[in-house]
Amino acid sequence: MHDRPEIEAVLEMESINSTPRIHTGKSSSTNTEDGVFLTWKDLWVTVVNGKNGRPILQGLIGFARPGELLAIMGPSGCGKSALLNALAGILDPHTRKAVDIIINGHKQTMAYGTSAYITQDEALIHTLIITEVVYYSTQLRLPNTMSRSKKKQRAETTIREMGLQDAMNTRVGGWGNNGLSGGEKRRLSICIEILTLPKLLFLDEPTSGLDSASSYHVMRSIASLKRRDGIRRTIIASMYN
Repeated sequence: MHDRPEIEAVLEMESINSTPRIHTGKSSSTNTEDGVFLTWKDLWVTVVNGKNGRPILQGLIGFARPGELLAIMGPSGCGKSALLNALAGILDPHTRKAVDIIINGHKQTMAYGTSAYITQDEALIHTLIITEVVYYSTQLRLPNTMSRSKKKQRAETTIREMGLQDAMNTRVGGWGNNGLSGGEKRRLSICIEILTLPKLLFLDEPTSGLDSASSYHVMRSIASLKRRDGIRRTIIASMYN
């Protein structure tokens, strides 16, 4: 694997050799009124095959605080994505989890729009330009009570936040057609998910398949979301190490 000191400078993360670990930066405040303080205790994830079950994760504990970027790091196959999916409540039918997840000190489910999940794969329409992709997403994701002018403003603001303003009129592209770079596509996928201003953001290996420069720009954009729009956002990302 290529060394990528730029990413480590952004994340301030430490290397590991096995099983997923987490590392958080320092926070100057413990107030969670404007964010999501997520904790988990005794987390188990098991793959069920017939009558037998094979544990993937066993007895994990941890927490993620508002205004911080938490990285789940480890080599391929160590269970990073399984942990991320368990915390986000996204597991396939053959997988079971057992865990106590506490949100701001209480056992509760998150309301619609409170959290967002960005996968490794981009589901973007190749023929659209960035402004079309984001604006159409505002029509689908934001409430009908919001005016078109405010939706357009939200779209433009989000594009700028992700550093895509210079490519606003560029087509997504794909399948041999010129278009956005891999890093720009990743940032566009994130752009769509943060339109609802979620307080909790999950990202599954956001730098997968990117070169060092693209990875740096993606992670710098993600890190900048920790405190934006008046929100102290909790960000959890799995990272290959």
